[in-house]
This record gives sequence, C-alpha cells and structure tokens, in this order.
Amino acid sequence: MFGDPHQPFDATEFEIESRAEFDTHLAKRSLAGLIVLGLRLDREPPDLSAVDVTGTLFVGCELPSAEAELDVIRRGAHVIPPFDERPFPTHPALLYTPEDLAAGFAEHGFAGMYDTLVYQHFLDHGGAAPDLREAIAQRLHDAGIDNALGKALAAWFEAHGPRGAVGIMGGHAEPRGSDAYRMAAELAHRLAGAGRLIVTGGGPGVMEAANLGAYFATRSAAELTKAIDLLAPAPDFRDHDPFTAAALAVRELFPAPADLEHGGLALPTWLYGHEPANLFAGQIGKYFSNAVREDSILRLARGGIVFAPGWAGTVQEVFQAATKTFYRTDGPSGAFVFLGRAHWAGLPVEALLRPLLARSPHGDQSHLLVVTDDLDEAMAALEAPAA
Repeated sequence: MFGDPHQPFDATEFEIESRAEFDTHLAKRSLAGLIVLGLRLDREPPDLSAVDVTGTLFVGCELPSAEAELDVIRRGAHVIPPFDERPFPTHPALLYTPEDLAAGFAEHGFAGMYDTLVYQHFLDHGGAAPDLREAIAQRLHDAGIDNALGKALAAWFEAHGPRGAVGIMGGHAEPRGSDAYRMAAELAHRLAGAGRLIVTGGGPGVMEAANLGAYFATRSAAELTKAIDLLAPAPDFRDHDPFTAAALAVRELFPAPADLEHGGLALPTWLYGHEPANLFAGQIGKYFSNAVREDSILRLARGGIVFAPGWAGTVQEVFQAATKTFYRTDGPSGAFVFLGRAHWAGLPVEALLRPLLARSPHGDQSHLLVVTDDLDEAMAALEAPAA
C-alpha cells in the first residue's frame, strides 16, 4: 500500500493522472507500460491510432469511443472501464478534499451532498455485504485511495523528514466544546505547529477536534478557541445540517488550503457513513473497507498515538496498535498517550497493556505508555524518538 512511513515511497513516474501529463506522453507517441488513471478522454478526444499502447493500463477512464477502446485493447492495452450509475469514481486519482465531500450541501443540505449520496448508495447496494458487481467497484475505488494516499504521504515525508505521523483517536460522540474536545484540539494544534502530521479516523467528536487543531496550525491558539466556540452551538453530529453548516462557516471565516499542512490527514469510512466526515482535515482518504482504513491509520501513526476518551471503537484501536508495537510489524513505535486519567482509570487498558508490552520479543515496550491530563507531558512523550 503506502509502505514504511519512515522510508521513501514508490515512485509514481509510471502513472498519469492529469490531461497535461497525458498530452506530454501523447506527443512522444508512446503510452507503453504506463497507467492512466480516471481521465475523461472522451472530452477533446485524442488520436490514439498511432500511439504505442503496449502494456498500457487504462483504469476508470472514459475513452473517446467504443471503437477506440477495442483498438487499444487489440494493440496491447488493458482497460478497466468506469462502472456506470455510481456516485463515486471507479478509481480516484487523488484524495478527497472537504469541498469534495461537502459538494451539494449549499443547494440540497446534508441529504444531497456528495458524502451522503455515496453513503446512501452504499446502503442501497448491501452495505457491508455488497453484491459482486458493487464489491468490485468499491475495491477499485479503495485501491485508488490507497494509491493516492501513498503519493500524498511521499510528498509529506520528503518535505518534512521521517519524524513520524501522530494518530489521534477518541470518541466519535464527544460534543463540540467539551473539555475532551478542547484538549484534543489544543494538543493537535501544538503537534501540527511543531511539524507533525496529524492522522485521524476522520469522523466527528475527538477526530474532528484533532483535525481542527491541525487546521489552525499556522494560526494562533486564540483563533482556535474562537473556532471551537463558534462550533459549540451545534455540538451533536446527529443533527446533520446545523453540524455541517457550522463547520463550513468556520472554514469560510478561517480559510486554508486543502493540504496536509492545514488539517492533516483523515481516513474515514462509509461503513460508518451515519457519522459525517469531519471537514477540517486537509486531505481525506475515505474508504468503503473499514478494515483497510483501520490498518492504514495504525500503520502510519508510528510517531505515536493519542487515545482521548472513547469506548468500544477506541479500545479496539488500542489493542490493534498494541499488536503492531508488540511484534514491530511496522517498525519502531512512538508513545501511547492516554489523555484523561479519570476515563482510562475506569477501563483496565493500562493494566492489560503494561504486562503485555513488557513481554514483546523486541524488548520491554511498556515504557511507551503514558496516562496523563497534562498536555506538556503528552508533548514530551510524543517528541521522544520512536523505540
């Protein structure tokens, strides 16, 4: 997928994702061995008749005509056409932006925006158990997100070095403006300001707070506080339209580019499509497969993970992360910071994890656990080198 986040990512020189790139190769009369992703070649149709297409893979492209498609196949190309009558791309070439997911909200409200329409399509076609045709379309979509994610992360780590991404997990139902929400936002703001990539599961609650903190990385703590105060009157994600409208209003008041520098990364899933994707992540890799999405978050967050108060989903992530750290399946691990002493005292997480991680075949890893209410202590733990 996207490999070790501490190592260079695979080069993308063989992938064509824009018409400008395509036309450059077209001028050389060769697309041999290249992968062409999601282009509308039915618009201003190119003449492919004299172009070498040996081993060319067209994925999710609209070719100029059925005759042109048959011609390139006869001459050695492979074609995976886009699936018809689906609201999502067969093979997205790029990650989503908040604007992509919220498209249609101004005209039709939450029920008519892109994110909701895809979720409704997901439900209408079997949800977690889709028919074969739908399953293939979803897998192709998620493969495109995998590919786009790898490229986005390659650019990030090339610019920032291998300091590691920090995952921030926690309850999806945490209301805007709560103490836990503010704490997660402030910590993410400090981490992002120090050049760390914030990674979340992309939902509401603590996840939104973390991406919000990262969204304000280049702004002041006072501006972040003002934004939270503006969001707080629409605290509950289940009240979809006011919740979404408040987020878009804050984005309009405090505009920022749609990049990893402003908001970090979010990896949500349409399996939990009843939870609106938060709109403060800079880039969003939204998946159909929750299993792929969960593994991606934890595989990437090797620079440490913050576990804010949460319940079943968060506890599941705690032990998935612990398994990776125990076996070092994805390399050295940063700290596990549990924010909120009172919350975590009520769950036996620390009591189970310390003896488990102490028995890691790679040496005692129990020192990685930090339970605190102090953001300075959390920052110190997360700034320590991975072990």
